[in-house]
Order: sequence, then structure tokens, then C-alpha cells
Amino acid sequence: MIKSDLPKEAYDQFYGTYLSVLDESELKVLLANGKTEFAKFIKNIPDKKLQSSYEMGKWTIAEVILHIIDAERVFQYRALRFLRNDKTPLPGFDQDLFVKQSNANTRDKDSLIAEFKAVREASITLFNNLENEELSRTGIASNIEWTVGTLGFVICGHLKHHQQIITYKYLQT
Repeated sequence: MIKSDLPKEAYDQFYGTYLSVLDESELKVLLANGKTEFAKFIKNIPDKKLQSSYEMGKWTIAEVILHIIDAERVFQYRALRFLRNDKTPLPGFDQDLFVKQSNANTRDKDSLIAEFKAVREASITLFNNLENEELSRTGIASNIEWTVGTLGFVICGHLKHHQQIITYKYLQT
């Protein structure tokens, strides 16, 4: 599946921001490449910058990275529920509460990289063997109808979106 295979409604939501940063690569390719590229990206962040933010009150780089990991877990869970045809509407999650409770600023790069790789490997395993029919299954989360495939692409786009923010707002200052 490629991004243009997604239903148009996927772009009509807030999450279109994440989809717009992706190219037309296969979902499986985006997931695999993202694992390697983002781990390398984290490794290259200067240690002194990890617990810094670009503005008072904004998340630190470590918090952004852990937010990416947490959000990927949430999107995986939603995809699994919809994949199994569970039609129970799922609530949203409070990203600010998650970050506040994450203790991200006590973490070093190696632990963040290891956790990211483990979570991304779980995403790769979840999505790798799905056929188009399975990727087209739907469910409701945060009052939005999603397809399993859209969730996979949002996982990839969410990472890329935040990587761009880290690059331009945190590392170029």
C-alpha cells in the first residue's frame, strides 16, 4: 500500500499534516527505513542538546523522542483493534500528560534508541503481513474513522514531522 491508496478522508483530518510529509513509498518501506534513519538521527544529536528545548515551556528533545515512541504505541494498539474488527470506539490520549509522566529527561540516547527500535520493530511486524483488505478495515478513535493502513502511514508521518521540528527548531539554534 502507498499513501495515495488511502481514503481521501484521511487528509481531511488533523492527521493530514503527518501524511503530507511522506512520499509515495510502500508502507513497509517507510516503516523499515524510518527505523534505521531515526535511530541514526537520535545517535547524532549532541548529548548536551538532549534535555534542551528551543523555547521555555516546550518539550525537550528527549521528551519529543519519547512522545514519538508513545504515540507509535497508541497507533499500533488502535491498528490492532481495528485489524481484529473490534468496533468499540477508542478514546484519544493526552499527549501532554504522557510527556509529563514519561521521565524522558532522565534517559540517555542509547535507552531512547533501544526503546524506539523495539517499538518500531513491533510496528513492522504488525503491518508487514497485511493484505489490502486488512489495511482497509476501519474503526473509530478520537471520534475519527480510521483505516488500519492510515494508522500505519500516520505512524511514519508523525515521526518524520517531529524529526523535522527537532532539526529546524532545536538543532539549528
